[in-house]
Amino acid sequence: MALLAGLRVPARSLLRAGARLRDAALGRWERAAGGGGDGARSFGSQRVLVEPDAATGVAVMKLWNPPVNSLSLDLLTELVISLEKLENEKTFRGIILTSDLPGIFSAGLDLTEMCGRNPAHYAEYWKALQELWLRLYQTHLVVIAAINGASPAGGCLLALSCDYRVLADNPKFIIGLNETLLGIVAPFWFKDTMINTIGHRATERALQLGLLFRPAEALQVGVVDQVVPEGQVQGAALSAMTQWLAIPDHARQLTKSMMRKATADRLLTQREADIQNFVSFLSRDSIQKALQVYLEKLRQKKG
Repeated sequence: MALLAGLRVPARSLLRAGARLRDAALGRWERAAGGGGDGARSFGSQRVLVEPDAATGVAVMKLWNPPVNSLSLDLLTELVISLEKLENEKTFRGIILTSDLPGIFSAGLDLTEMCGRNPAHYAEYWKALQELWLRLYQTHLVVIAAINGASPAGGCLLALSCDYRVLADNPKFIIGLNETLLGIVAPFWFKDTMINTIGHRATERALQLGLLFRPAEALQVGVVDQVVPEGQVQGAALSAMTQWLAIPDHARQLTKSMMRKATADRLLTQREADIQNFVSFLSRDSIQKALQVYLEKLRQKKG
């Protein structure tokens, strides 16, 4: 497949002709009854529900990809489309990103997308992940993560890409980039995102050891900005949003771009190479065998 280095790809170009998300790509959004404030209606797709409140200019975006909100190709694409839609609506200034599944924010990358497939699929999957990160990390909207469950690996990346993070105070709700525990190396843009959040030394230790932080530890190291009781996560996120939206948009947006542009540009200039490195690494027999063993353990655990 053709890989376009250095380009921001429109969300709809991520969808293949005849793919599972055709309805979303054509803009035929499902409208849920009720939801939202000030007459706004909820909209979304199979795996992402958006509850907009036009009065406040804030939309709540909920992940729903049972059982653990794995970042499948479909979920990645639907997230990009939902984010793009909100960015194009001048009414909205902020997003609360959260989960609609009890006890889990996102378990991270979907290993079934990375095991037993062909190189073209691996490339498509990684390109979709890149696109979501680029859009989420650089969006002009304020994005606050209301982390209401466990958030390892790619789930942690989603949270780190937001402007502010609120985590529910439950010892089971761990968060971190733990790729090394699976024999996988976190890509440089995962690493850069964490460095920008908690600093170089803390990131080096966390990545090498594959650390997963409980709420108090996550707050201490700076992975999250606030820890609150489970039932108060979304309320705390909305309160924090008020502070962020009190700043004039143009000043805040330019400052955000100034702080994040170099990190995003690094991936944009190496995007094709990053995809090829991922495909090459994932196609190794040893990596495929390791993933198969891990997936089998998960199946046995569920059984």
